[in-house]
Amino acid sequence: MKTLYDKIWESHIVVPETDAPAIIYVDLHLVHEVTSPQAFEGLRSRGLRVRRPDCTFATTDHSTPTVSRSLTAVDADAAAQVRRLESNCEEFDVPLFSLDDPNQGIVHVIGPELGLTQPGRVIVCGDSHTSTHGAFGALAFGIGTTEVEQVLATQCLLARKSRNYRVSFDGALNPGVTAKDMILALIEKIGTAGGTGHVFEYVGSGIRGLDMEARMTVCNMSIEAGARAGLIAPDDVTIQYLSGRQFCPKGPKWDEFVVRWRALMSDDDASYDKTVAIDCAELEPRITFGTNPAMSIPISGRVPDPLQAADLATRVQLEDALRYMKLRPQQQLLGYPIDVIFIGSCTNSRIRDLREAAGVMRGRKVHPKVRTLVVAGSQQVKREAEAEGLDRVFREAGAEWREPGCSMCIAMNGDQLEPGQAAVSTSNRNFEGRQGRGGRTFLASPLTAAASAVMGHIADARFLARRS
Repeated sequence: MKTLYDKIWESHIVVPETDAPAIIYVDLHLVHEVTSPQAFEGLRSRGLRVRRPDCTFATTDHSTPTVSRSLTAVDADAAAQVRRLESNCEEFDVPLFSLDDPNQGIVHVIGPELGLTQPGRVIVCGDSHTSTHGAFGALAFGIGTTEVEQVLATQCLLARKSRNYRVSFDGALNPGVTAKDMILALIEKIGTAGGTGHVFEYVGSGIRGLDMEARMTVCNMSIEAGARAGLIAPDDVTIQYLSGRQFCPKGPKWDEFVVRWRALMSDDDASYDKTVAIDCAELEPRITFGTNPAMSIPISGRVPDPLQAADLATRVQLEDALRYMKLRPQQQLLGYPIDVIFIGSCTNSRIRDLREAAGVMRGRKVHPKVRTLVVAGSQQVKREAEAEGLDRVFREAGAEWREPGCSMCIAMNGDQLEPGQAAVSTSNRNFEGRQGRGGRTFLASPLTAAASAVMGHIADARFLARRS
């Protein structure tokens, strides 16, 4: 009896694992401008070509400006990264979704929307949040620069098999609670190292009740709990999402693939090395208070007291986090003043996320002291949002409507916090300086971020909904 992870892993083994790692085949390699330059240079210096250009796709996202498409809007290093990716892709015949391409966007947004992401595939990218693609029943994980070169040259990867971790979300979510709150609750429960050495398989009625975009949010942050990857077995929701996508099979081949995809599931009696269960009905909207994603509380809760920590290491970590975040033990976050709101990133920049945020902002104004950035995850998302008039909702509310890219999630493209500023962000990491040196990040859902933009402080979107 095998798990979904076991089945995908075994079907991709080229050379089995012994004392040395296994060699596994890679179906799809996604490339961007930050982790690829050294890899391409390695190929060049060794006289090698890209083994499978047809299985390799590149996009510009991390260093790209979002105010305009002009590279002069960002610093020289970022502009050089973008230009180098363009020249490398031309030299090595790798398809590139460049800044002026209608399919450009964040790598983990465009893969699914173009149908490059498919069930049963092994997908890698030089980015830790490649786990996003696991929402489709693909084994997807981030790799380092040396491994990027390895996959470019061979279409294979040295890797060791992980253990299995069953994560069950059961029950229905209450109004105002989202997939972002689900994954923050899991990370808080097991910690940032709870999934180390494992691949999560998300199961349960709470997962099956999510659409594909919400499932991507859950899988995206698997890495923040230490997991190698996150998986959700494909079902009707998956197949409906993929139907008609540009790179998906067509005609009779589509029917063949659907039969194959429906068989991708764990056996009933498959065993797992670890299990954890969460009742969705008990979840509230969540927000982080500290400097890693495990430091989160229900939005109505209070910041924990380090003196009540279970051990000295945890106490010191909490004390350092509260000092950096300028918070007090037992302080309530509701009402805490905010300088910047960021709605975007590979976690929450899809059309569903923008619709949720627009639903809160429609007919309202963002607080005059709060700068609000709304950044679509791709050109396709941007076009869809504009066709629905969401861009007008954001602009009329006083928010900035930006060009697609990673934007403030990684603060290497001109979008960043100033020292001391506090932001509610829909991104995936709240490390010290992640969104700008000295910046303080509170992770939350698009609903919470939009409500906080309107109120000028950390706010509960459910309260605004009751006032409507």
